[in-house]
Amino acid sequence: MIILIILFIILLVILTSLSTLFFTVKQQTVVIIERLGKYQSTASAGFHLKFPWGIDRIAARIQLRLLQNEMLVETKTSDNVFVTMNIASQYRVNENNIKDAYYKLSNPGEQIKAYIEDALRSSVPKLTLDELFEKKDEIALEVQKTVAEEMSTYGYIIVKTLITKVEPDAEVKQSMNDINAAQRKQDAAQMLANANKIQVVTAAEAEAEKDRLRGVGIAEQRKAIVDGLAQQIIEMKNTGVSLTEEQIMSILLTNQYLDTLNQFAVGGNSTIFLPGGAEGSDDLRTQILAAIKAGK
Repeated sequence: MIILIILFIILLVILTSLSTLFFTVKQQTVVIIERLGKYQSTASAGFHLKFPWGIDRIAARIQLRLLQNEMLVETKTSDNVFVTMNIASQYRVNENNIKDAYYKLSNPGEQIKAYIEDALRSSVPKLTLDELFEKKDEIALEVQKTVAEEMSTYGYIIVKTLITKVEPDAEVKQSMNDINAAQRKQDAAQMLANANKIQVVTAAEAEAEKDRLRGVGIAEQRKAIVDGLAQQIIEMKNTGVSLTEEQIMSILLTNQYLDTLNQFAVGGNSTIFLPGGAEGSDDLRTQILAAIKAGK
């Protein structure tokens, strides 16, 4: 009976030793092996052996996949506006420096956060709030380079640092919205005023052009009348009619006067008071002739 118990104990020890002799490592993971408390090796993905009974032990399993650390950073701009920034930092372990990544940093996420906060609080106070919004991508790149240099000595690679959101103080944000709304109203009023100005100027130009064309038309009409009268005088002289120039002019003016009265009668839209009898015609003809003689 005692022999069976001893054999059972030996078998149990062997099985226990075998369970600690073998281990496996998953893909995109490495295992830190320590021997008697000292770093021994790094095991990559696959099946591995180690000394049992506590001689070799698995100290840590380290992820090689890309990790992301999100944080909120509060700081102040050069124009004394407090802002809260949402930061997303993507990082991973350097496969060529896994030992330092495990032994030099106890909490890499928090330490990366501390470096990023320090870099941001050095860069943002140099900018105004407007410049911060305009250059947030440049700031993120600058912070990434600064933090990447620091973390490379600890076995970590900073892949990307993003400023996903910039949130100013609530009162400042409301003031910015009010300023933007006022600016838009001012722009709208200016555009409306310009439109009205264009309309008024266009109407004035059209009226001026209308008056000019009316004047040109009247001048051409008068010129045509004078040319016609002159041609009629020449034709009457050529016919051999023995009339003086005054008599010919009197006949032509009387004829023109009667034509004008006829046009007023046909139009029917205007009312004008002119002497309609023969005496009125003689008076008008006398005045015109007198004016012609005075101009010679």
